[in-house]
Amino acid sequence: MNPTLEPFFNQSLDGLCIADYDGYFVKVNPSFKSLLGYSEKELKSRLISSFIHPKDREATAGHREKLLKNKPLTNFENRYITKSGEHIWLHWTSIPVSKKGLIYAIARDVTHTKKLEQERINHLEQLSRANKTLRQQNYATPHDLRSPLNNLLSLLTLIDLSKIDDKDTVEILDLISLSAEGLKNSLNSYLDALKQREVPTEKLEEVDLDRTLQKVKSSIGSLIQKEGVVFHTDFSEMEHVAFKERFLESIFLNLITNSIKYTQPSVSPVISIVAKEVLGKKTIVYTDNGIGMDLEKMGGSIFEIRDKDSGNQESKGVGLYLVKSHMTSLGGSIEVNSKVNEGTTFTLIFK
Repeated sequence: MNPTLEPFFNQSLDGLCIADYDGYFVKVNPSFKSLLGYSEKELKSRLISSFIHPKDREATAGHREKLLKNKPLTNFENRYITKSGEHIWLHWTSIPVSKKGLIYAIARDVTHTKKLEQERINHLEQLSRANKTLRQQNYATPHDLRSPLNNLLSLLTLIDLSKIDDKDTVEILDLISLSAEGLKNSLNSYLDALKQREVPTEKLEEVDLDRTLQKVKSSIGSLIQKEGVVFHTDFSEMEHVAFKERFLESIFLNLITNSIKYTQPSVSPVISIVAKEVLGKKTIVYTDNGIGMDLEKMGGSIFEIRDKDSGNQESKGVGLYLVKSHMTSLGGSIEVNSKVNEGTTFTLIFK
């Protein structure tokens, strides 16, 4: 290392390290040693992969292959196991120098940020569950009350008022019948009102599909260029759709970034987006060539926020949760078809 850079290397608050192409640390700064709790000798004596959390080793190996092909790595996060046994999240920027056979890297501790993110996800999940429970109760309560109420009205019709001589009793039965009918009408009105609230109230707009996609691609242009993403788009059959532009931007953004995150190692992402009408329904078919998913294993949780630790920092499902929320909130729907190592297809069906 250039002697003039030694003070910067040694005094940096971020963890700085140099690794060789064989997978060993060559040099580490004091901050990096402090992060992991190991001495420099201990860090140099073992393969780097042995310090990585077991659930993150496969993903890290895939990105390491890109580094060995002289492709810089940015915005990558994984977990390392400290000497005390705790795991910490590190955010990496790594630059390969093939002529020297070395990789220069900066590691920033983002464990605190991850904890805050997890709290936000948990809170959002709790709100989602509470909202779902309230909606179910809103429907169930009047629905459940209607059955005994209908039974009461049926029993009242079986009473032969001509056989009752007491006028007060007849009058009371008439009042009971009127009250029951009134309650039935109120419950029906309440259910109708609930159904009406489910109908989207936001005013739709004509959204230009190509313009919206270009806007999203421009916002993450550096990421798309760095990962070598190839797009195949066809909006010739359907150039516009009645929707909300900001919702469609969010949908495109989440689907594209997911495709990039879950690309197959050493394979450039290829994304196809085709808009067309299917059985009278305006539809967008989004397909990628990523690692895919085991839908049977995931069950119905693909569009739900997942609290389970799956070993990937971006696997909580927030992106797909938002995609489905945007579609269903405006009366649309979404379908998914995927196989492991064969990519994923999302079909967006608009109202």
